[in-house]
Amino acid sequence: MSNVRGRRSGGDAQRSGGRVSRSTGRAPRVHSTRPVAANLRSSATSRPGARRSLRRAVRPTATTPRRRPLVTGPAVLLGALVLLLALTLAGPIRQYLAGQAELEQLAAEGRALDERAADLRRQLERQSDPAYAERQARERLTYVLPGDRLVVVVDGEAVEGDAGTLASTARDEQLPWHEGLMRSLADADGGPAQ
Repeated sequence: MSNVRGRRSGGDAQRSGGRVSRSTGRAPRVHSTRPVAANLRSSATSRPGARRSLRRAVRPTATTPRRRPLVTGPAVLLGALVLLLALTLAGPIRQYLAGQAELEQLAAEGRALDERAADLRRQLERQSDPAYAERQARERLTYVLPGDRLVVVVDGEAVEGDAGTLASTARDEQLPWHEGLMRSLADADGGPAQ
């Protein structure tokens, strides 16, 4: 195996006591015995090749601008949290708004019912008045007091008489019932009477 290593390294490798060392073309480093700061001494090892490089990392120059990603991890997390919060609150907010609309509708119905109740109370107070009841009986039911004159318009003819003394039309009594029925149907249709 050492022969293979020696062949690969060509003339650069030198054998010295079984160890293969390579020449880099540079002068060998001479280590100084300067005092080392206390905080660096603990991290330094005894072998020079194993020491950490104290060089700073190469920073990008001003000619190559650093591109920032369009969407970063925290932005995605924040967007997901906002979306989760919106989805969580959508149902209760919709129920709240529906409840408010229902309360407004019930309040309007309550006001309408209060107005109707007040109207009915006023109507009851009017009907308890005897003069109002008498006037309604005369207008709606055509009631008359004894001795009053009643005028009723029947078929466009004015008939006068006392209460209970109206003359009935004689032609309706003389017609057979089926002809009276046909005549009333013709009158209802608007056609000529036969």
